[in-house]
Amino acid sequence: MDSGAPEPSLYTVKALFILDNDDNRLLAKYYDPKLYPSMKEQRNFEKHVFNKTHKTDSEIAFLEGMTIVYKSSIDLFLYVVGSANENELMLMTVLNCLSESLNLMLRKNVEKRSLVENLDGVFLVVDEIVDGGVILESDPQQVIQKVNFKGDDSPLSEQSVAQQISATLKIPSNVLQSAKEQIKWSILK
Repeated sequence: MDSGAPEPSLYTVKALFILDNDDNRLLAKYYDPKLYPSMKEQRNFEKHVFNKTHKTDSEIAFLEGMTIVYKSSIDLFLYVVGSANENELMLMTVLNCLSESLNLMLRKNVEKRSLVENLDGVFLVVDEIVDGGVILESDPQQVIQKVNFKGDDSPLSEQSVAQQISATLKIPSNVLQSAKEQIKWSILK
């Protein structure tokens, strides 16, 4: 009993990438090794997608046999790619989770400079949302909690900084405390 419809799969996401408004790649993850296996093929695909989407207000495109959902934010374009018969709502859920997670992580400053400065965290966010093409998480709060990014600006305490310096440089804590006192008194004079 072959209905011609493809078998459902957990491997929903074929690729996820973020480009700036000049079509430069900031982050790209391709989860299907058969889909654009070389860097050159990936960049050609990204250029084609960018050229077709960067001037439109739509949120979905069908290119090269792929379903692509996308969103722009200041000077960034976020893309999630699935197969031609993939459920657009599933892909949109991933896109919205990525967008909201970045919004939380970057404190509503989702633009190129802050994204590049926090690229390690951005990779963690992407890895928490999608792993190998399988959607793991769709709740931005859970994603941020898992990658340990705090929404508040809680600076390191003097004590924790002193402990880090002491441990890193192998300086006895009493020597570090004495140096701190000397510096404090020299400033106060």
